Amino acid sequence: MRASFFTKLLLLFIPIYFLSCASKKDIVYLQDVDTINASNSYSYEPVLKNDDLLSIIVSADDPEVTYMFNIPQIQGNYKVDESQSSIRTYLIDSYGQIEFPVLGKISLAGLTRSEAIKELTQKVKPYITNPTINLRILNYKVSVLGEVIKPGSYTFNSERVTLLEALAIAGDLTIYGKRNNILIIREKNNQKTYNRVDITNSSFVNSEFYYLTQNDVIVVEPNKTRINSSSFGPNVLGIISAASIIISILILLQR
Repeated sequence: MRASFFTKLLLLFIPIYFLSCASKKDIVYLQDVDTINASNSYSYEPVLKNDDLLSIIVSADDPEVTYMFNIPQIQGNYKVDESQSSIRTYLIDSYGQIEFPVLGKISLAGLTRSEAIKELTQKVKPYITNPTINLRILNYKVSVLGEVIKPGSYTFNSERVTLLEALAIAGDLTIYGKRNNILIIREKNNQKTYNRVDITNSSFVNSEFYYLTQNDVIVVEPNKTRINSSSFGPNVLGIISAASIIISILILLQR
C-alpha cells in the first residue's frame, strides 16, 4: 500500500523533473566551433557616433608646432590633480561634429576610426609637416541586462569588445538565460536596430554582432524554466526535483 502511494507520487514528480531539465544544445556555447571558416571572419572597426567622447592628440617631429592643436583642458595657473585631465576631450554633438582648435567644426560621426584620423590629418597638414593623429573613444560603454550574474553598464578601455567578453564581464549568463535568442539593441545611422544572436551557434562569430559597438545594449531573455518558476517562486522547481529523487530512494528502500 505504502509502495503504491510512493509510486503515485513518483509518477507525479518525474514529468515535472524532466521538464525542468535543460539539454546540452540549450546550454553550451559555440557548439559547432570546429566548422568555422576563418577566412569568412567579419572585419570590425568602430564607427564614431553622436555623443562619443574623443581624445585627439596631434604629434609631429617638432612638438612645439602641435601646441595650438593640443590646447590643455584647463588653461591658466590651475593645478591639475587626479580629478582633472590636462588633455582636452571632444564630444561629438547632435549634428555629428566636434569643435577643434584652429580648424573649427569638423564632421566625424559616421566615419570609422581610421577615416576620422585621415580626415583630421588632411586638415592639419597645412599647418604641420607630417602630422600624426592619435584618436581614442573614451566613453566606450555597453549595457548588459536580464539573466546575467551582474547586470549593469560597463566602460571599456579597448575599442574591440566582443559579445562574449561583455557577457563575461557581467558574470556570464545564469542557468536560466536563453542562449539562443540574445537581443542586441544597436544604434545605426541614428536609428535603433533590434538584432537576435544565437551564441550556441558558432556562426555568430563571423557576424557583425560578434564585436560590439559603443552604447550597445545586450538583453538576455529568461528561458521557460525561469518563466514557469516565477509563478511559484524561484526555488520550487529545484525542490520538486529534489523531492522526486528522495521519493525514488524511499521506494527502493521499501522493496
